[in-house]
Amino acid sequence: MSDAQHSRLLIVGQDKAEPFRSQIGKLGLADRVSFLGGRDDVPRFLLGADLLIHPAYIENTGTVLIEAIAAGLPVLASQICGYAGYVADAGAGKLIAVPFVQETMNAQLATMLDRRELSVWQNNALNYARSADIFSLPEKAADLIESIGRRKMS
Repeated sequence: MSDAQHSRLLIVGQDKAEPFRSQIGKLGLADRVSFLGGRDDVPRFLLGADLLIHPAYIENTGTVLIEAIAAGLPVLASQICGYAGYVADAGAGKLIAVPFVQETMNAQLATMLDRRELSVWQNNALNYARSADIFSLPEKAADLIESIGRRKMS
């Protein structure tokens, strides 16, 4: 039995779960997928997980990607997320190319679930979090916006 067959999927977020529950039921996976809704204890899940899957097709920042890197959690995310570049820079996982192709994501996920590189991605993420300035991003953005505003006023 492969690691994929032993996997459980925990879905955290405020999106409506019902259309997905129906599809999961039809696929016979209801016993392996849990919808946890929006939560304020996400770091607990990041520390306990083996992999973050974030295939968003519309996402300005994807702050959870930075949080995952800080937790040493390997990431499979869409290239379109604003912070996806940090996953690549850190060597902390794989990015799903745009335009999205389900089969490509499936292959990337299967590779990641094979576990051979999970510890490499985990160590890369932790090392990157220790050495890169990933925690002052909002302050940097505010400083940039203010400096542009000051230039326009001069």
